Order: sequence, then structure tokens, then C-alpha cells
Amino acid sequence: MERFVYADNAATTKISQPVLEAMLPYLTEEYGNPSSLYRFGNITKRAVEKARQEVAEVLGADPFEIIFTGCGTEADNWVKEIMRSLQKKGKNHFITSVVEHHALLHSAQRLEKEGFEVTYIPVDKDGQIDPEDIRKAIRPETGLVSIMFANNEIGTIYPIKEIGAICHEAGVLFHTDAVQAAGHVKINVKEMNIDMLSLSAHKFHGPKGVGAFYCRRGIPLTNIIDGGAQERGKRAGTENVAGIVGLATALSIANKEMEETTKRVTAMRNKLIDGILSTIPQCRLNGSRENRLAGNCNISFLGIEGESLLLRLDLAGIAASSGSACASSSLDPSHVLLAIGLPHEVAHGSVRLSLSDFNTDEDVDYILEKLPDIVSTLRAMSPMWEAMQKGEVSYDI
Repeated sequence: MERFVYADNAATTKISQPVLEAMLPYLTEEYGNPSSLYRFGNITKRAVEKARQEVAEVLGADPFEIIFTGCGTEADNWVKEIMRSLQKKGKNHFITSVVEHHALLHSAQRLEKEGFEVTYIPVDKDGQIDPEDIRKAIRPETGLVSIMFANNEIGTIYPIKEIGAICHEAGVLFHTDAVQAAGHVKINVKEMNIDMLSLSAHKFHGPKGVGAFYCRRGIPLTNIIDGGAQERGKRAGTENVAGIVGLATALSIANKEMEETTKRVTAMRNKLIDGILSTIPQCRLNGSRENRLAGNCNISFLGIEGESLLLRLDLAGIAASSGSACASSSLDPSHVLLAIGLPHEVAHGSVRLSLSDFNTDEDVDYILEKLPDIVSTLRAMSPMWEAMQKGEVSYDI
């Protein structure tokens, strides 16, 4: 292996040194339980509340509206509890999209099994949602709409402010899964008409195992974990103090450095996309070219299998992904790529290369050096590619 290039930052990111340093005291000297009444416990309690304040400031929220969770998936699962509460008011209709993360899609499927009605909003060829489709889908019994802020696979960013406004005009609550967007896109929950939001620290150089759920004041929340008075009594369990401090530190740093980071990462992403499209025939970019997350590059290569491509990249020292890390053990093609209209055979030959501010231009150069030969080698062994060259099959990309 000549070198190692980590290009799977949509799956998780490297924890930054300032974040690690902020966490260390709460893993070593200041390890008290925040629920304790004595001074040693008060130190960690103040650290948790300071972190809550910092997260609220970044999101334009009130500290009371921030609840710390174990991850973004846990935060997403709160939509089930809210829908169950709304059902008592005759609101048994839930709206989401076909390209959501499985944390939302599986929650929606659970609600369907419980008798709720669920509408799945379609997307166009770029994976984009038409807000008018949501307006048309809302009906008197609609209780909640949940649309992700940005897609975790193809990077498309959604018109959240407009969708939220449509929901509020109809008196419907609006939740967004911002796990991919938080720390990478400016978010103000009040200006963007967001009632609830999920995020996860490890997507913006924070630690794994900690997330946050924003819930606008006045929305009744059912306990998601019983057993204690932590997090307003809604999420019991001794707080992950070091993780919470790490989340807040990472989010604050990302927010402060966002403009500069976005400019640099976008330039590397564009160089990567342009380099791939100009040197490798019969491939296509998935997702919006302009309206996408800075570090996201999702490409489909005709005639090969994505799993084989990932293994060859790994042998070359390049870590990439075929889509969501939460679905990496599945051999089924990406539900997102199918939703934008790709045939199964094309969707199977896709790879997601996602960059962060820890990447360099030299990393991009290395990917562009290795990828064409890998694709060429795999196509030389591919019956599908052979059939395409003979004109026996064809795909419109």
C-alpha cells in the first residue's frame, strides 16, 4: 500500500485534536456524575449545560430545547413517539420522503404496522424534492412531516425553509434529519421553520456515541428512555459528559470555520468529480451538481459491481463507500439511487467518495491516479461490460 486516503467522511469523521483536548478532562480528572449534589458532580453538570448552550447558539435555539442523545438515529426515532402522541388528537398521517436514512424509513414502516398512514414523497433525477408535492400530500389528519436536510448518499441539499413554511401554513409539525448537514451547512431552526432536528457528533469531527435532538418549546415529548430525570426527564441515563462536551466543541468549531472549510472542500470535490468524469467513460454523477454537500461525490460506473470496486480501492489504500454505512452489509442496491431512476445494474456499480477538511489535494490526485485503472481492470472481467460493448445491452445515463 503506497498511502492511505480516507474518503468516507459521510460515514464518520476523524475526531479533531481540539475536540479531543476538550473531552479529556471529563474522561480523567473531572469524572463526577452530573446528577450528584456535591461539588464534584456540579462540575460536570455545568459542563453539560454549557455544551447545551453552545449547541443552542449554533442552531438558533433555546438551551431548553436541546436534548442530548446517544446518536442521530436515536434522535430520529423520536418522530415515532411524537406521532403516537398526535394520534390522540386524530393526527394519524405521517409524511416523509423515499430517500430518507433508514432511521426514518424504518420508523415510518413501524408506524405503518401500528396503523398509521404514511406518504412517501418522490424525488427527481437529482434526488431533489418538490415542496409542492408536500403541500399536496398534507391533509387534515397529517400530524408530522420529516424531510432530511441533506442526503447522506448523494449529497443533495433540500429546500428545508420552504418545506417548513408549507408545514406551518397547514398547522403541521416539521422535523428534519440534519445528521449530514449539521456542521457543514448553516442552520437556524427558527428562520428555517424547523420544529425538530436530529444531529450526530461524529459527522463533524466529534466523537461517536453522542447526538442531539432539538425540539421546539411547546411540543409535548414522551419519554424515549425511562429510568431517571436526566434531559428534562425525557431521556434517562447518566450523561455522556465527555461526549456531550465533544459534540458542542466540534459543532462550534465547524460553525466558526464553515465558510473557509466549505470553500476548500468544495474545490477538492469539484476537482475529484471533474477528474473522474473526464477520464473514465460510461460513468455518471449522482445528485445535484450545484446544490450538494461540499464533500460529497457519488458516481455510478457502468459494467462493474460496487462491492468489487470498494475492495480494489481498499487494496490501493483508499477508503470509500457504496452508500449509507448503516446499510453496508446489504447486497441490495441503494434505495436512494433506485429512487432517482437508476436501473439496478447501474445502481450496483456506484461508489461514494466523501471528503472533509482533513483531506488534501494530494489525496484527490491519488484517487484520480488509481481509480481509472481499477475501473478498467474490473470492466475487463465483467460479463455485463462485455455485453454492453457488443451492443447486447445498453443503459441511458
